[in-house]
Amino acid sequence: MLKHIALIVITLVLTSFSVAEDQLVSPIPASHVGPPKPLHAVTNRAFQGIPSMAVSPGGRLWATWYAGITPREDHNNYVVLSTSGDGGKSWKEVLIVDPDEGGPVRAFDPELWVAPDGKLRLIWAQGPKNALANVWSLKIEDPESEQPTYAKPEHITAGVMMCKPVVLSTGEWVLPVSTWIKTAKSARMVVSTDRGATWSVRGACHVPKKIREYDEHMFIERKDGSLWLLARTRNGIGESVSTDRGVSWPDLKLSTTIVAPTARFFIRRLSSGNLLLVKHGPLTKRIGRSHLTAYLSTDDGKTWNGGLLLDERNGVSYPDGQQTADGIIRIVYDFSRTRSRHILMASFREEDVSAGKPMTDAVKLRQLVSNASGGVEKKKTPSPGP
Repeated sequence: MLKHIALIVITLVLTSFSVAEDQLVSPIPASHVGPPKPLHAVTNRAFQGIPSMAVSPGGRLWATWYAGITPREDHNNYVVLSTSGDGGKSWKEVLIVDPDEGGPVRAFDPELWVAPDGKLRLIWAQGPKNALANVWSLKIEDPESEQPTYAKPEHITAGVMMCKPVVLSTGEWVLPVSTWIKTAKSARMVVSTDRGATWSVRGACHVPKKIREYDEHMFIERKDGSLWLLARTRNGIGESVSTDRGVSWPDLKLSTTIVAPTARFFIRRLSSGNLLLVKHGPLTKRIGRSHLTAYLSTDDGKTWNGGLLLDERNGVSYPDGQQTADGIIRIVYDFSRTRSRHILMASFREEDVSAGKPMTDAVKLRQLVSNASGGVEKKKTPSPGP
């Protein structure tokens, strides 16, 4: 507990400045990294959402999100890791990351990624709410096994990373990390040139204060070698382009071709070389968090076409996913984080996106990954005595 108090004090001091002194923040490992405890039961959750997923080379599905016993994002939050060996028909929760089982530190915004070495990385943010967090990574040695074996969690850097890493044509591994607090050049590019052994900040994009939200930025390496950064803002999707491999970035400006609400979106290069974009609603009309739709670009993001509707309901958000070697694209997202508390998956192919309607037998929508219930708000207050 004293360590956590010390971390809070240091963090709050740093948030008053520019957070240039990232190394002064003392990262403390989570107290529980292992099988779920009764506290973490799916029937004891008043909140769950913000998912990510990855697929092993052998086809095992992995999904992660964060949850809590109270109906909000708070100090009770912990990270869940679930897996499916039957293509998503059934799921089993096999690992929990819980910093201290009740606060003040929480684990949140997890991301899954199969790195080029074939290992599965579970990456998450950890720290007190509304203060500088730290990014942690857990390497799962055998992603084909239902029961994961893993190395000791490793601290990567200060900040939050909640979008997919990318591998550049140079072989460099890149993480999109944000400070999440009021700092200049908040949308950082954190790079490893030694296959994840060490990491360093190469450059960062400044998001102007008037449109700053949570960044949640993503990187795309364009065919001309430039790096395209897209980020969440208060007014939709912002963008910036680096022509020196990420060392320098012009200030973020709102995109004139992609309109979106203030929410995380998903963009990824497909095996065909085309780009996949999953966002809310039409390309040129801003709506709320409904009508989660997949689009396709054949010209490196200059224009978009297609439009496969994945889920039209209000309250769907935070898409993330992966295309596998067989061409199937799987997107995970959440629905109604404090009411239905569903984690869902959509499966489809590039042809379905291009046509804007199901064209192949790969299309499966609203596949249930997790259904939570219970938690603090479900507990009844005892009746007063006579």
